[in-house]
Amino acid sequence: MTSDRLKVLLEEVSGCRLCEGSLPLGPRPVLSAARSARLLIVGQAPGTRVHETGIPWNDPSGDRLRNWLQMDRETFYDQSRIAIVPMGFCYPGRGKGGDLPPRPECAETWHARLLAELPNIQLTLLIGQYAQRYYLPRWYGSITENVRHFADALPFGFFPLPHPSPRNTLWLKQRPWFEELVVPALRTQIHDIL
Repeated sequence: MTSDRLKVLLEEVSGCRLCEGSLPLGPRPVLSAARSARLLIVGQAPGTRVHETGIPWNDPSGDRLRNWLQMDRETFYDQSRIAIVPMGFCYPGRGKGGDLPPRPECAETWHARLLAELPNIQLTLLIGQYAQRYYLPRWYGSITENVRHFADALPFGFFPLPHPSPRNTLWLKQRPWFEELVVPALRTQIHDIL
């Protein structure tokens, strides 16, 4: 159930135009939240497919993430259980090596206000470097080391993950310990919460 304050806040976010002039496809904030949510997913920013559909993680990255979580689409998109609040709410554009970083205005302007309306969050998945740099109490120097030391973040309610993008397939192949150790621990955490 979404509280009146959260509902008003989500409407404000949906109408946000703070960085409109910097967005090649224009503003279309994509996020999902309800006051009852127990799991929070903080990723980077929507890609073009997510921008087109308005559905978070509605792309191959989302398919891989749901696989890691051992979760079907119906559960994943149940906002009464799972909130999705990326670092950037709108597609930021394309750079040389892929999508540009999330616009900083989103987290600076909206995150604290949104999190204040999500009192039941028990675990926050920090997906990729932008979420980890913003939220992790300790940065281990790389995504690899943050993920390797995931247990250190659990007492703070965080679970760092690499981005599930197909562009990271090589990273995953070079680190078999991720699928062997981290994914089962992640699934256990999710099962205990949901």
